[in-house]
Amino acid sequence: MNAIDIINKTKKAITLTDDEIRWLVENYTNGEIPDYQMSAWLMAVRLNGLTEEETKSLTYAMRDSGEIIRLKAEGITADKHSTGGVGDKTTLIIGPIAAACGICVAKMSGRGLGHTGGTIDKLESISGFRTELPVDEFERILRKTGFAVISQSGELCPADKKMYDLRNATGTVDSIPLIAASIMSKKLAVNADCLVLDVKYGSGAFMKTRESAQQLADLMEKIGKGAEKRCKAEVTDMDSPLGLNIGNALEVAEAIEVLQGKVKGKLYDTSIQLAADMLQLAGKGSYEECVKMAVEAVDSGRALDVLRETIKLQGGDPSVCDDVSLLPVARCSYEVRAVQDMKIIRINCEEIGMTSLLLGAGRLCKGDPIDMTAGIIMHVGPGDSVSTGDTLMTLYSTLCSDFSDAAVRALNAIDFESVNCHKPLT
Repeated sequence: MNAIDIINKTKKAITLTDDEIRWLVENYTNGEIPDYQMSAWLMAVRLNGLTEEETKSLTYAMRDSGEIIRLKAEGITADKHSTGGVGDKTTLIIGPIAAACGICVAKMSGRGLGHTGGTIDKLESISGFRTELPVDEFERILRKTGFAVISQSGELCPADKKMYDLRNATGTVDSIPLIAASIMSKKLAVNADCLVLDVKYGSGAFMKTRESAQQLADLMEKIGKGAEKRCKAEVTDMDSPLGLNIGNALEVAEAIEVLQGKVKGKLYDTSIQLAADMLQLAGKGSYEECVKMAVEAVDSGRALDVLRETIKLQGGDPSVCDDVSLLPVARCSYEVRAVQDMKIIRINCEEIGMTSLLLGAGRLCKGDPIDMTAGIIMHVGPGDSVSTGDTLMTLYSTLCSDFSDAAVRALNAIDFESVNCHKPLT
């Protein structure tokens, strides 16, 4: 085999064999195939796609390029993945709910790049919380609470890391087979029995249309089932932020308030839906029965107890579960107000995410520091009517004291209708 023949076959949309794909991945990972040849193959994939079987072969080869975790946990294990979005903190809600219902939720997460932080960034806003744990300690916490979150291992899917960096540099990120292989190779390397996939679509998501999100969801579900995992993919909306709080400490506070039973709405509903999917996959009953179990886990306080104990065992301050004001608080804030009477038609979720980035809640480059206090609390949503002077959202930051650019961007993210105007604020 040689790389040129493989590139030419994909360029001509000729199906590759499993052996050819495994050879390509293995030799690129060990440095035998140079970046320029892998770049050519990735572009051929971007233009011509891969068959379902080729995508499975690619995923499994990437999974097998590094460590595969074999957890010594009791009972059924589960994991979830979200393709990401603005205000998405469902892991902090779903994990404790499912654990309170008898499932072991072993979550390996990453840091964020862009918009806001990832799950690891959010958790590290809790004083003392440790995410870099040895596997044996991770397993001990799982056996005790049923829920733990650690940062991604450097030994996990090295092929994906190399290929993802190259895709970023060559304009080949937006390929559904490559996206599916990247996500699923890491999920399968974690090796949980059950896998729930939350595929987002809309202005605040990578997949902008429901159709493209459904295509990705269907493909990832087939890959998971092909690896003999119990797998279910849901397509959910990210045209507006998930919840009211955007930013690391702010999102942890909102997740805790959901588990306290104080917050309902879109975030609560999505979390219950995904938790019920996880419970059903684990054999806990019908979907309707699993919804009732998830709701009861919140209403009884058992899910909050799981989160409290997990935070304690991972070195964090568990008292935040009783008093969210103990989380980091921004030194500066600014209220964005309506300049006229209006009805909110739409909120550009991506622009709200970029506003939070301006405030310091996310990172532009890997390794950039994050302001754990920075972010936005939304006070309005689509369909709401407001009067002149009403607060639309509050901006928070410790590193940023001049809110002028962020406020303008936030205002321009709102589409509204009024008596004489049908355009965004400027």
